[in-house]
Amino acid sequence: MDVNLIFFGVVFLALGFLVGVKKQTWLLAGFNEKRVKNKKKLANLVGGTGALLGGVLIFGGIFSIFPAEYLMFFAVAVMLGLVVYVNAKLVE
Repeated sequence: MDVNLIFFGVVFLALGFLVGVKKQTWLLAGFNEKRVKNKKKLANLVGGTGALLGGVLIFGGIFSIFPAEYLMFFAVAVMLGLVVYVNAKLVE
């Protein structure tokens, strides 16, 4: 059991909930409301991805199927892909 992965998973899960469900987009770094085409879609996409990554990290931290380095690399790669997608499709 990896406590660090569980901690980061809980953080991702909490941020995913706050951004996706509560629509607190001010938590997103560099968020500019004037440039976003669809604020609701952005909140759902980022919040859902954060919650999904949080679940994966918690699951990986409890069951230790993959090394922590692989899971964190996966999480960073997904978040970078999300940044590229959001800037390409949702920002003017």
